[in-house]
Amino acid sequence: MPLRILVLGSAAGGGFPQWNCRCPVCDLAWAGDRRVSPRTQSSLAVSADGERWLLLNASPDLRQQILAAPLLQPREPGRHSPIGAVVLTNGDVDHVAGLLTLRERQPLAIYATPAVQAVIGDNPIFRVLDPGCVRPIAVTLDEPFETPMGLEVAAFAVPGKVPLHQEGDTVRIGGETDATIGLRIAGAGAHFFYIPGCAAVTPALLQRIQAAPLLLFDGTTYTDDEMVRLGLSGKTAHRMGHVAMSGPDGSIDRLAAAEIRRKVYIHINNTNPVLIEGSAERRAVETAGWEVAFDGMEIVL
Repeated sequence: MPLRILVLGSAAGGGFPQWNCRCPVCDLAWAGDRRVSPRTQSSLAVSADGERWLLLNASPDLRQQILAAPLLQPREPGRHSPIGAVVLTNGDVDHVAGLLTLRERQPLAIYATPAVQAVIGDNPIFRVLDPGCVRPIAVTLDEPFETPMGLEVAAFAVPGKVPLHQEGDTVRIGGETDATIGLRIAGAGAHFFYIPGCAAVTPALLQRIQAAPLLLFDGTTYTDDEMVRLGLSGKTAHRMGHVAMSGPDGSIDRLAAAEIRRKVYIHINNTNPVLIEGSAERRAVETAGWEVAFDGMEIVL
């Protein structure tokens, strides 16, 4: 069996269109423009056998995503799910809130670093996850572990920051800790990298992902000042813990020499013009060898 990857959600926090936004890109979506397609918040499902599935992050839109993905729906009488575990890459709301959807006494393992486990453990709402069924399993950076669905996972630190709900008066951007991680997923004789949040492309990261068969990477904004320029936020992409696509320090230029066979942008913000098919920005990323993820996209390795 090949390694199968389902893109359950391809948008950043808030989804696309965002419920309260009339930015130029969301405006097209509200108007029904066929050049744009709605997207739910970022999450993947991975399987080495087509039967047992591992979630990478748990989107707030998870129930909707399961309804749209027959392979993730219950198959046996009573209560059943082919979803056996979740791996979390950070403690952001758009990556952990979907755990609440998985609360109905279903056996489940939640793999996360100590920093992210603390986010869940410190919030009493997550006590709805019955400890008799749901097992938190600590992940150690750079120590690969096996999951029950026949997939090997290796977690590694990438430049990032703490989740928004943990920010104080000062915020360190670009630190490499267990608060923001990337993943190497291997199974069925193949592997790929998943890095939905990253503040900078460093030499160490380039070396790690060099010549990978597939990379799904942070595509939050096209320009660093995108949100500021539109008057929607005072924060640049970097301040939010994301590297922009364009510019001399952007992911297009920084990853150009990595010789990665297939590069896909995921976790795309509602303001990002690459969501518009045929836009100058979409053409630019495609010319550079990138694809733009969409909900329901399936990749087979």
